[in-house]
Amino acid sequence: MRALKFAGAAVAALIVIAALLLIVGIPSGFLTSTIQERVERETGYRLTIAGSTKIGLWPSLNVTLHDITLEEPKDRDTAKRVTVGSVQADMTLSSVWSGHPEVTELVVTRPVVTVPLRREREPAANPPSRPAASSTEASADAFAISRVRIVDGTLVASNLRDRVENRIEGINAEVAIGSDRQVKVSGNARSSEHPLKFEIKATMPTPPMGRQNTPVEFTLTTSLLQAQLSGKAEVRLNGSIVMINGLTGTIGDGAFNGWASVDLSSKPLVKVDLDFQRLDVATSKERATPGSLASAPWSNATIDLNGLNYVDAQVRVSAAELNIGEAHFAPVAIDTALGSGVLKATFSNLGAYGGQASGQLIVDASGGNPAFAMSSDLVGVRALPLLRSAADFDKLDGKMQAKIAVRAAGNSQRAILSNLSGTVFAVFTDGAIRGLNVAQMIRSLTSGTLSGWQEGKEQTTDLTQLSASFRIEKGQATTTDLNLVGPLVKMIGAGTIDLPAKAVSFRVEPKLVLTTEGQGRASDPVGLGIPVVIDGPWAEPRIYPDMAGILDNPDAAYAKLKDMGKGLFGAGGGLGALGGLGGLGGSGGSGSSGGSGQSDQFGKLGETLGNLLQQGLSQGRNMPAPASPTPAAPPAPAQNDPPPQPSQDSQPMNDVLRQLFNR
Repeated sequence: MRALKFAGAAVAALIVIAALLLIVGIPSGFLTSTIQERVERETGYRLTIAGSTKIGLWPSLNVTLHDITLEEPKDRDTAKRVTVGSVQADMTLSSVWSGHPEVTELVVTRPVVTVPLRREREPAANPPSRPAASSTEASADAFAISRVRIVDGTLVASNLRDRVENRIEGINAEVAIGSDRQVKVSGNARSSEHPLKFEIKATMPTPPMGRQNTPVEFTLTTSLLQAQLSGKAEVRLNGSIVMINGLTGTIGDGAFNGWASVDLSSKPLVKVDLDFQRLDVATSKERATPGSLASAPWSNATIDLNGLNYVDAQVRVSAAELNIGEAHFAPVAIDTALGSGVLKATFSNLGAYGGQASGQLIVDASGGNPAFAMSSDLVGVRALPLLRSAADFDKLDGKMQAKIAVRAAGNSQRAILSNLSGTVFAVFTDGAIRGLNVAQMIRSLTSGTLSGWQEGKEQTTDLTQLSASFRIEKGQATTTDLNLVGPLVKMIGAGTIDLPAKAVSFRVEPKLVLTTEGQGRASDPVGLGIPVVIDGPWAEPRIYPDMAGILDNPDAAYAKLKDMGKGLFGAGGGLGALGGLGGLGGSGGSGSSGGSGQSDQFGKLGETLGNLLQQGLSQGRNMPAPASPTPAAPPAPAQNDPPPQPSQDSQPMNDVLRQLFNR
């Protein structure tokens, strides 16, 4: 009885052990050396299996290897290797017995492929030697794989000396291989913050594959492109060179065609020639709210351009239409050369917002601190959409001509702007300052300092020409020839734009043109006699009269009013010329075209001029008004031009203002 119990227990134990072995796997360390020898003999690469090797029998025959490393035997560069967490091969038992294993599924978990980034191109290394197998031997030793799954893979490109590393992570892919050599690859991955999804279909040629065309169809979806990329091509392997010919496809509903090649022998050399109907490229910048970019400080985030050192390229891109974020160009032809970390992009006759742009951009990332240089000519470009798309600035419209020659160095927005130097000359013609009424701002200065630009959606100031030339040193753009000419407003000035601080400091002299005779008439525009200071952040500057300007020569300010009267009533002038003047700020203001509206506008202007001059005099002299003309008054002028009395209204002056402006 005891013997039966013991035998029963032994049988039960064997059954449990067998069941566990079927499920968990049979330790098969003896397979390790066999697999290593076979891989090295067939590929020339050394395979190291640091973990366990097991054979499972449930639910099907499978072999599992753990902690695998694949590398060249004589390669000491640890930046070039493949490591795998585990590999599991499921096979049919019948195929194993027949001597031609058929792998129904191969699962590769946590593979990490590490490739080196090289700064210089090196001669192609000799491939690992391996004995040539005859076609009969290859056929006899061949085994079939129906499906391959990659789980949580990673591609790492690194340069240990430069401490540079780029990763594509979360690679999950499935490769299905049909009996008719049809291959389908689908999956997804993540590069930095950009997810991507891909699908590739190909018909593999019969071995050997070298120098045979492989038809390939592909689709790619990524946040870098605003639409799905799909296409087809003929791919050929010529040693280490991948040649892509007959490339055609679409991005969204825009077609493209061209060719490409990649030499992978050492430092990659990429050659591309593509022509697009329309190319849309997304930018990482979110659409800012009005004024947010103007008020936000420049970013100190590092702009990483080290990747330019590890690839050489020759790229030509042409497009009927190119959209980069909110920027639009049509047509486009850009030639780019990249070598030794220096990128040179040349563009000529680039269609930009109704005009043309030509120039060159150079980016030198070969040193520790990237350097930039740009020269460009803009002709006939529409200013509003260009400035709005480039900098969210929508206050200026008109035809724009510009010459730009600037250089800078830095690895962040703030650093680049702080080191910017060069020259810029810009002219805007036949346009308008949108949302601003310059004449109304001038009138408002009599009530105190203005904070900000006093914007109004329905207000505009028409301009015939706005021009300025800037010399830039260390981010400080200085001009001495700012000149604005409009139908009703003229302004000259000088000052500095502090680009790093987003601030302005200008002193301008505004003048009002009180005639509809047009520009260039004999009569001069009427100046206020007081320069205006614009100072502070360019989003919300302070705008106030420079009172010292009128105090330097107070009598000249009253003389200007006399000149104004002469200009209106002299030859070629007269009140009749004012009949069609509907407002002082250009079209879009609140002025009426009727007679009462005109009277109100000129009444306000007369009140402004009188108050401004008299207020300036009284504030500057800081003394109570005398009852009679002061001893310092100038010699008695004409009958209708009495000496100024700063702290009380001049009755003759009011008569003139009333006659001119219905004050």
